[in-house]
Amino acid sequence: MEIIWAPWRLSYVSRVGKEKKEGCFICRAVEEHPERDKENLLLYKGERALVILNRFPYNTGHLMVCPIRHTGDFLSLLPEELAEIGILIKRSIRALKRAYNPDGFNVGLNLGKASGGSVDTHIHYHIVPRWIGDTNFLPVTAGVKVIPQSLGETYETLKRFWE
Repeated sequence: MEIIWAPWRLSYVSRVGKEKKEGCFICRAVEEHPERDKENLLLYKGERALVILNRFPYNTGHLMVCPIRHTGDFLSLLPEELAEIGILIKRSIRALKRAYNPDGFNVGLNLGKASGGSVDTHIHYHIVPRWIGDTNFLPVTAGVKVIPQSLGETYETLKRFWE
């Protein structure tokens, strides 16, 4: 039997069914001191938008690009926010290509609770690197996804390629 060891998932498993921290994790990452950027997985903060690692990634390098302003209403986004978000999506894809050499990407967003998004109050674009053959039977039959790199290592890797 092969054992899948993913200790960083314990924080998620131990939170299931329990009370979550108050407020928006994206806003909290923006508001806290830059010394906590790694802990908050905040990769980059611009003038109107930011890039943050997904704490519960689908694949290694799963990033989110978000407006800094807290809004869940896509139609409220200002042209300047949309422009910076677009620039950061492009920079994110470039950094991910340099760091991990993926074969492709899924890029998108979920709008509203009915769309399936877990956070519907703060818009965020998902950027998920994909590799040919990165899907297998585990997610389908066992509900398990293997992420081969810890979030801390992913943060350090992408930080090097981001700058």
